[in-house]
Amino acid sequence: MILSFWRYCHLLLAFVSTLFLIVAAITGAILACEPIANTIQAHQVIDIKDVTAATTITQLEKNYEEVLSLKVTANKDVTASVISKDGTSEDIYVHPQTGDKLGVVQERDPIFIWTTNLHRSLFLKSTGRFFVGLVSFLLCLIAISGIFLLAQRQGGFLKLYRRIKEKDFNQQYHVILGRWLLIPIIVIAATGVYLSLITFDILATSKTEHDWSKDPIKQVDNGDIADIPFFQELSLSEIRDINFPFSEDELDYYEVNLNDRDLLVHQYSGEIISDIEHPFNFILSRWSYDLHTGTGNILWSTILFISSVSLLFFIFSGFAMYFKRKRKTKPQLALEDKDSSEIVILVGSEGGSTFAFAKALTRQLSKQGKSIFLSSLNEYTTYQKATQLIILTATYGDGDAPTNARHFLKKLNAIHPPNVLQYSVVGFGSRDYDHYCRFAEKVDIALAKNDQFKPLLELQKINDQSQDEINNWLQNYSHASGIELKKELAVKKSYEYIQFEVLERSPLNLDDTFILRLKINDDLVVQSGDVLQILAPTAHKPRAYSIACIDNEILLSIKMHENGICSSYLSLLKAGESVKAYVEENPNFHLPKSKAPVIFISNGTGIAPFLGMVNSKDKHDIDRDQYLFWGGKLKQSFDIYKPYLETGKHHINNCQVSTSRESSKTYVQDELWEQKELLSSVLNQNGTIMICGSIAMRDDVLKALEQIMEQVSESELAFYEQNGQILSDCY
Repeated sequence: MILSFWRYCHLLLAFVSTLFLIVAAITGAILACEPIANTIQAHQVIDIKDVTAATTITQLEKNYEEVLSLKVTANKDVTASVISKDGTSEDIYVHPQTGDKLGVVQERDPIFIWTTNLHRSLFLKSTGRFFVGLVSFLLCLIAISGIFLLAQRQGGFLKLYRRIKEKDFNQQYHVILGRWLLIPIIVIAATGVYLSLITFDILATSKTEHDWSKDPIKQVDNGDIADIPFFQELSLSEIRDINFPFSEDELDYYEVNLNDRDLLVHQYSGEIISDIEHPFNFILSRWSYDLHTGTGNILWSTILFISSVSLLFFIFSGFAMYFKRKRKTKPQLALEDKDSSEIVILVGSEGGSTFAFAKALTRQLSKQGKSIFLSSLNEYTTYQKATQLIILTATYGDGDAPTNARHFLKKLNAIHPPNVLQYSVVGFGSRDYDHYCRFAEKVDIALAKNDQFKPLLELQKINDQSQDEINNWLQNYSHASGIELKKELAVKKSYEYIQFEVLERSPLNLDDTFILRLKINDDLVVQSGDVLQILAPTAHKPRAYSIACIDNEILLSIKMHENGICSSYLSLLKAGESVKAYVEENPNFHLPKSKAPVIFISNGTGIAPFLGMVNSKDKHDIDRDQYLFWGGKLKQSFDIYKPYLETGKHHINNCQVSTSRESSKTYVQDELWEQKELLSSVLNQNGTIMICGSIAMRDDVLKALEQIMEQVSESELAFYEQNGQILSDCY
């Protein structure tokens, strides 16, 4: 609820002020270039801290007919308004020690004048200044709401700068730039508000006027200015400007404006006639102006420029995230605040189809006005207002949990829900496997043993995503919960078989493994990591093989089993023949879009998708660091894959081969222990570990990774799993 409050505040403020913020950001970026340009063109030749006012004034009076004023700029240049010996009046840069002319003070560039007027008032005078001040105030609120929103997302203010989990470009850099530029943006906004308040006289900044009628006390001395102690001791670095006496009348004084006070100084005796200390509000207004404009500080001006440009990115990325979220949550699929939901749906899914059903169910429940929290089983925690728990899970391998459900049973024993929850468990699987829905059975038994959970329905098993069995559960759930659901939650996609031409089948190697190359049809979109479902002539169901895509070809690595219908059929194919199959997209096992490093871990034929990935010609994949770990029986077992790895070797940083039947007898997990620092480094760089091969290998690898992370990483493996950095496709 809190997260939603800050998000809607942040979004509403952005909507209200967008157009004005765009103008302010563009003009602010342009104006930030002015101090930078002035600094680059500065005429500072020596450190003015070491030069006294007496030295400079004396030299100026020698070199020029008359000196009207002296000024020290924000860039510590010394300028003077003088009348030369030939009667010419000019404003010039001068050498502090010699009084020599260094250059002419140029008029301000018209582009900066025009931009300043637009930035200050939008050319609408007082009305425009009011809107600019209001937008500055709104920007303050946007920044404040943004920091609260970020704190909620990161888990507290103390964790603001911890690692960013988001992988979406707009979301990731919206957060990264936001937390680094938060202070400059708040400074820009706050000083803009303050300067606007000054403009409308809401805040006073006036100084007390000098008393010119005060008579001198000291005896008048017509000596030289070089003999006046005040000017001898006054450093140029303390001066803002000095207005010289207009005449030789002893009641005509030097007007000396210092950084912290204004003085009237007798031109002959050096007596201070009037001394007015700057009030705090006046100093604050000057600081606000300098901070808002970057005057005199090239580093701060650069930060202001970056901050102004970043505002444009924040506007773009913020609305991009909003519309992306809008598309995804129309109707709203689930709340982001777990403690505000009535119904919690937790999913265990390896390939993504169970999640598809979960989203469809969530959409239906949302239409009925129910608040839903949807997550994976690994992220099970407490839910303050929930009354129902629906668990939808597949079973993996030998009755095991899917990767995103591995920690659920352990968490179930450790975390005690604050309320009694009614639960319903739905298992997805296939009766073709011995351990049909075994993990769903384990979950159902564990919940039944816990006093904080009461069954709403008995365990429902869904065979091969059967629509009839899904409809049966929907009907039972509607009756038990009183929530009417429509029977339209089909999750099984229908595919059309097509013919794939065989380009080559390699001979069987010593462990009965072979490579099959198929031609990709021109209109087919396929990626390495997708699945090819092949239907053998005598089979009733297709057999799934993980795909490598290389140069418009599908490459499959296949183990020929003695009684395997499909593998035996494929092992006899010849070039020119064709197979009946369809491609099933597997987006959960594609290479990440970022350039972050990737570690491939496989055994046996599980190397197939990685052969395509290391040969990818995508620029991100060419530039990224890639490491391969493979395990097999014999070193010769790996020879069949070498030609494909050699063509992609410029993409692979390291290739580790483990063999279980050689004299050395090593397994993949042994090599992982040897490279434990690499594993930690890759994960901490937001890299990915991809696992493909047998279920037994996957379980051993994950166990090893858990132990390795405990030793060498600040985070547990579960953190990286929840962050989407551990991907697996095993069988």
